Amino acid sequence: MEQFLVEPLFGHRFELFGYDVSFTNSALFMVIVGSLLALFVSGGLKRELVPGRWQVAVEGMISFIDDMMRVNIGPEGRRFAPYIFSLFFFILFANLVGVLPLAILPHLHTFAVTSHITVTAVLAFFSFGIVLAVGFWRHGLRFFSLFVPHGAPAWLMPVIIPVEFVSFMVRPFSLGLRLFVAMTAGHILLEVFGSFVVQGFNAGGPLGWLVSILSFVMIVGVSALELLVCAIQAYVFALLTSLYLHDAVHLH
Repeated sequence: MEQFLVEPLFGHRFELFGYDVSFTNSALFMVIVGSLLALFVSGGLKRELVPGRWQVAVEGMISFIDDMMRVNIGPEGRRFAPYIFSLFFFILFANLVGVLPLAILPHLHTFAVTSHITVTAVLAFFSFGIVLAVGFWRHGLRFFSLFVPHGAPAWLMPVIIPVEFVSFMVRPFSLGLRLFVAMTAGHILLEVFGSFVVQGFNAGGPLGWLVSILSFVMIVGVSALELLVCAIQAYVFALLTSLYLHDAVHLH
């Protein structure tokens, strides 16, 4: 499990007022992901009359996010598009960087920041905080009517309201856990099959070679699946956030 360890770079720890403020491998890869996101967006800021491929790709993704906001929230959703765009691509780039096969080089491997619950939880709770802020800013105390479904009989309210409240409060936990579990499980699965390859070669014999070959085939398949999961998890996180914002804007 050493691939998930958060360690200070070059083994040096720094403390400030008794707190460890070391620049870790996790922080490094978050900076790398943020730089890649800034580089990607910079390609769409050229605004050339005849756009190149880079500008077309950025503009296409902006249109994709705008369409998601329009469909899920309505015309008011465009004001949330920059946040959803940043959220989607930060998660996507973090996922993809985390599965780069750099470990084939000595002492060099990537770090999947989204495989840590602390990172995914911060993203989830920050998104949930925006939902609460928008809901109370637009509706005030009437925002609590979100827990009272239209048309529900009054005699069921003592049951429905607690259930609705719990399901609403569980949203940030489900957002953070879903991304964390998906990325962690994929990396562990690759590690397990990789160990089978090495152990099969070390065991020797026809059976050992068969186990190694089959395990290597599984690594290829899981790696392809991981690329798909990277995109799906980023999309699901952004989509659910937009749906939660819809509830904050329209209540029902």
